[in-house]
Amino acid sequence: MLYKIKLKNADDNVLLDDQVYEHLAKDPYLSKIEFMQNLRKHSSGCAVFQKTWKKADGGYKTETIYLHKLIAERFMKEKKGDKNNLVGAKNGNKLDCRLENLVYRSRSVASRKRKTSSKVGYTGVYKENNRYRAVISVDRKSVHIGMYATAEEAAVAYNKKSRELYGDNGKINVIKAKSKRELERVK
Repeated sequence: MLYKIKLKNADDNVLLDDQVYEHLAKDPYLSKIEFMQNLRKHSSGCAVFQKTWKKADGGYKTETIYLHKLIAERFMKEKKGDKNNLVGAKNGNKLDCRLENLVYRSRSVASRKRKTSSKVGYTGVYKENNRYRAVISVDRKSVHIGMYATAEEAAVAYNKKSRELYGDNGKINVIKAKSKRELERVK
């Protein structure tokens, strides 16, 4: 069974497996702080519990619990390694916290899976004059793939090189064809 939990500050829901939902709902501390009722969407796109408490000796303490990290720590400890210690979503949806969707990754894989900040809209694609350059990072060095007439062609070239170098751990751009003619050119 799949549980959908409404977030307090967004129209989105978090997806949880039934065993995870029941475990979290029965946890005494999480129940006390009303964890499930106070999940919010973080600016990073994931679900988070965040509350500020007044300390007995004065001042304040902010408690932050990221849902995907909490689930991984409680249900996937054996999959965590020295290098694979960051939790990510296989399908890219940070609100899909089902066990089958969570994975421990290395920092380099997590970096490759991160959303692009390119102005062109594709990872590894940059506009130079009237053409598009495709580049990929290998051992912290930028490697030139080629120059292309369209951003989509450059993105396809990046995807091919990413699969070749990194397999399933590589970043793959989702190609947005602007016209039938351009779609044919991209293939």
